[in-house]
Amino acid sequence: MRAQSSATGLTSITVSASPADTPGPAAPSTARSAHRLGTLQAALGVVAFSLTFPATAWGLEGFGPWALVAVRSVLAATMAGGCLLFLRIRLPERRHWAGLAVVAAGVVLGFPLLTTLALETSTTSHAAVVVGLLPLTTAVFSALRTGIRPSRAFWAAALAGAAAVLAFTVAQSGGALTSADGYLFGALVVCAAGYTEGGRLARIMPGWQVIGWALVGCLPLTLPAAVVALCYEPVVWNAHGVAGVLWVAAGSQFLGLVVWYRGMAAVGIPKASQLQLAQPLLTLVWSVLLLGEHLTAAAPLTAAAVLVCIAVTQRSRS
Repeated sequence: MRAQSSATGLTSITVSASPADTPGPAAPSTARSAHRLGTLQAALGVVAFSLTFPATAWGLEGFGPWALVAVRSVLAATMAGGCLLFLRIRLPERRHWAGLAVVAAGVVLGFPLLTTLALETSTTSHAAVVVGLLPLTTAVFSALRTGIRPSRAFWAAALAGAAAVLAFTVAQSGGALTSADGYLFGALVVCAAGYTEGGRLARIMPGWQVIGWALVGCLPLTLPAAVVALCYEPVVWNAHGVAGVLWVAAGSQFLGLVVWYRGMAAVGIPKASQLQLAQPLLTLVWSVLLLGEHLTAAAPLTAAAVLVCIAVTQRSRS
């Protein structure tokens, strides 16, 4: 799951202020405060995202997979659209539409759909380990998007992390990749692209507007899809199902992305990605506490190995 509003404002204060306008001692203090706030926002986003898989598993107890994805997007778009209308935010400039389309395809549609389909047959702990490669994938996309050439150590750690996850998925799947694993690896790619483009746009416009416009732009697809899916997939009204869909809509799809993109814009994509290292381990904890799943030793060990690999990539990007 930071292209949100306040991050841009904070960044503009620290960047645009010239030495002539800003007293010397105040500038470092302002920069540190902005960095701390951005770090806190990124951390809140990570906590929100760590609950996404358990909440999705809950949501699947009451909704079909297609209905769950469409309904969560419609609910999140309703919240975002209400904020945009209330604040009378103008439409984004045309030059930003392509970037918003990437965010929409990756974060609003692709990742929720692919992970929901995966969680029909996969445990949340298994999915958490596989998607633990997301910070690494995002770092690679960021390097490609910005033209930065990472060091050999970066690529070595990246390949080691990918190999660890691949070995885990093959071992857990009985010697071969399953359709759920295919969905999860596809989700990694599309979400990393959405994160990278969202982080770039968050430096141009307020981050919450980035995810807001991406959600609203998908309404012509998600609203009819929700109607059709609800007609064909039976809905079982229960507490878990309702709580799950509400969380993935409000917490994961909108508010979590708001603070995530804002933090990403304030501290940068690589720094924010380091905070996301904790996400798989947090999800493993939630899967035990909320879903009662029993973890094998391989899950936390693989998550820890991926954490080390990603930490190396973040320290060796230059």
